[in-house]
This record gives sequence, structure tokens and C-alpha cells, in this order.
Amino acid sequence: MAETESPARQSLSVLIITKDEEDRIERCLESTKELADEIIVLDSGSTDKTLDIVARYTDKFFSTDWPGYGRQKQRALDKARCDWVLSIDADEALDREMQQWLTEFLAQEQRDVVGARLPWGVTVYGKRLDHGRSARAPLRLVRRAGASFTDAQVHEELRTASGTIVRANGRLLHFTSRNYGHSLEKNVNYSWLSSQKYFDSGRRCHSLTIALLKSWWVFFLVYIVRRGFLDGPVGFLVAINYAQNSFNKYAGLWTLTREEKRAAKNEQQ
Repeated sequence: MAETESPARQSLSVLIITKDEEDRIERCLESTKELADEIIVLDSGSTDKTLDIVARYTDKFFSTDWPGYGRQKQRALDKARCDWVLSIDADEALDREMQQWLTEFLAQEQRDVVGARLPWGVTVYGKRLDHGRSARAPLRLVRRAGASFTDAQVHEELRTASGTIVRANGRLLHFTSRNYGHSLEKNVNYSWLSSQKYFDSGRRCHSLTIALLKSWWVFFLVYIVRRGFLDGPVGFLVAINYAQNSFNKYAGLWTLTREEKRAAKNEQQ
């Protein structure tokens, strides 16, 4: 009786966007190099050794301007040629369990599956968090056909064709900040970009009480509902940081709403 041939391994494109990531990019590349059939890197003006490091892993790296997170990642996706696409940030890396899961996933025929969510393992201040912010699993692995990114300046979404989305094993390690100062800097930048994103999409905030209530809810969600308290003092600090980020986001939206009202009032006079 003839043996049934096993399906051919499906190919994988790894997409990374960078800027001044010399201290973190190699960890990301090392964790994906054995899985990737191609690694595509789009860099938006690094002045350190990022591209020197990238060149040791791939010749598909490109220097571009900065159009925002969503559009930059879409540019990278447009260059991909493989069956599947893994979108990973320069400050992230696959742990060994997830590498093994991806190896087995690509070796099997995936009939109805169009994507996979990768459980986060946020690693900050020397500790990997297993709860709180790590209780999420973002969609990062998708079938290339039918996939796209939204064009949001920040907090872009990866979309895929309709079908089944599975959950991977292991952790997508996220080395979210270099130190506390870097964390504060990121929060300020992301908060303001989110304020502008909300405003441009038609959302408004008419009271700072909303900003306060939103921040309290985020703390409760991260620290209590998602059990961030089990991550110890670092879990508490991270929950506070995200609550602060939420307050700043809605406070920024409140200021934009206030400016809009003032401009409309001046036009009527």
C-alpha cells in the first residue's frame, strides 16, 4: 500500500519595523530566523547599528519615511511573498515553546484556519508578567491572502480573511520598555496619538470625569480582572502606568473637544 505523502511545509514571511533598536532587534531576529523563509524589515531612520545587525539576518531591509504604524506595517506586508505572515515588533521575541508550535503549525495543512493569536508575555523591569497585560493574545500570524493592516497612526489592527483563528502555545515575549523613563516617554507619545486618533474618528470627550473613570476602569481591569496583582509589585506599577495612559488619552481628547467648541463659538460671533 502506497504511503500517503505529507503536505508540503507552508512558507512564512516575518515582518518587522524598526528605528534605533540595536539593543533589542537581535533577540527578535534570533527567535524567528529558523522559522522564516523571508525576513522583511522596514526601517524609518535608524542612526545606531540596527541595520548592521539586520543585514546579518536578511537582505530584505528597506529605509523609508515614517507614515505611522499601520501604514508602515502595510508597506512591509505588501512586500511579503509567503503563504503566512508573522508580524512581530523589534522589542518582541518568540519563546521556545512558541517557536516549536509555529514549526508544527507550518508543517500541517491549514484548511479553514486564517490566523493565530499569540499570547503575550510582557517582560518589564526584569520580570516576565504572566497576568495583567500579559492576559492578552494579539492577532499576529495570518494567512497572507486577504490580510491587511488598518492605517491607524498607533494601535493599528491586523485584519484577515474570514475563517478560523486559533490560539498559539507559548509566549510572544514583549520587552516593552528599556527602563521606567522609557516607559513614561512611550506612554506620553501613545496617549497623545490615541487622543488624535479618537478625535479624527469622530469621538469626543466632554468631561474630565470621563477621563478619570476610564483610568479607574483600566486599573481595575488590568490589576483585578486580569489578575495583575499576581505579578507582584511590578504588576501593580504596570497597572498604574496603564491607568495613567488611559487618563492622558481621554484628557487629550477632552482638550481637542474643547478647542473644537471654542473654534465653533468664534465662528458664530
